Amino acid sequence: MVAGIDLIKDDVRILIYSHDSFGLGHLRRCRAIAHALVGKFNSLSVLILSGSPIIGSFDFRTRVDFVRVPGVIKLRNGDYTSLSLHLDIDQTMELRGSIIQHTAEAFNPDIFIVDKEPLGLRGEVKDTLSILKQSGALLVLGLRDIMDEPELLIPEWKRKNVLPALEDLYDQIWVYGLPQFYDPLSGLDISDLIRRKMIYTGYLRHTAPSFPAVSSTTLPENPYILVTAGGGGDGENLVDWVLSAYELDTGISQDALIVLGPFMQNDLQESFLRRIDNLKNVEAITFDSHIEHLIQHASGVVAMGGYNTFCEILSFDKPGLVVPRTKPRLEQFIRACRAQELGLLSCLQGDSIREPRAMATALRQLTQQPKPSEVVLPGLLDGLENINKLVANRLAKQRTAPLELVSKITS
Repeated sequence: MVAGIDLIKDDVRILIYSHDSFGLGHLRRCRAIAHALVGKFNSLSVLILSGSPIIGSFDFRTRVDFVRVPGVIKLRNGDYTSLSLHLDIDQTMELRGSIIQHTAEAFNPDIFIVDKEPLGLRGEVKDTLSILKQSGALLVLGLRDIMDEPELLIPEWKRKNVLPALEDLYDQIWVYGLPQFYDPLSGLDISDLIRRKMIYTGYLRHTAPSFPAVSSTTLPENPYILVTAGGGGDGENLVDWVLSAYELDTGISQDALIVLGPFMQNDLQESFLRRIDNLKNVEAITFDSHIEHLIQHASGVVAMGGYNTFCEILSFDKPGLVVPRTKPRLEQFIRACRAQELGLLSCLQGDSIREPRAMATALRQLTQQPKPSEVVLPGLLDGLENINKLVANRLAKQRTAPLELVSKITS
């Protein structure tokens, strides 16, 4: 491990906001960034704001902690409702916004990183952004490589009135990808000012922790393909397709270890486990907070193609087969198609027709396909290193006003 760097200031604080209550992607991305920062800088602390109900299942490095705001969940009709509290959504959002703002005032961050949602869920971080803007904190919007197809992103951001915030509030926009891979704001009518704020960091390199995440008895004795459904909330089609392939083609030589995901419905989990009991070369677990270990030991990875899994396929240099979802966003589909064009992985589409033989053929071919490292893309996995450089550059500058003073002026 590289020794940490002492900063000019004795107490540097970074606040990260992750809006999601459902799924793992945003939380895992924010955690990776936080761990990289405290690993680089000795006197830096990171606090993560999150609505994830399972954030406590993850371990955090020294000087990284979290504040959990009340969770919400998105309904099929697009509305939100409280995850656990007996409050209507307006009351829940008011409570979340209050916790976010008061945490920011108490923590007094030098840098505030907002993940993906420029104004937060239903605008819940707008007031906090305004307060921190006056304090002199650096305001950063962190975007994954792909948001959605322009036809859907344009009306969504127009409805949320996002562009004024990019113009007036944010100082920098970090894109966790490469411009030659994809432009997440493609199709949007954005100003030159916003374009100048965009900094492509490269993808975020993942590493396995130094201690085992699961006992050796959990892992198949033979070489295995790891099948991961991410959080599992919408991964049933992937798991069903893979199991159908093993049920049809008993001659598939590679064992499979399936990670169902903590958010998969219990009845679906039980149904899949019953099918797996009848397959001699397939095993399953529900969740592992250190899935990096499982990927590190796998001979190939089958996944839906979310941002973090894509980074892990690249980081551990594994042959990858991505089965992207197309609803409610085309993000995974766009990423998978572009990655296949570049030769980084293979893609199998099957939202409507999931033919077991097609999956069986893809599984047989998976471990024979080229590894991602055979494609030369300069800076591909430099994301965390470049984020550390951006933070170091910023912290060399002085804050313009203390947050405590600004809070009194604006109250």
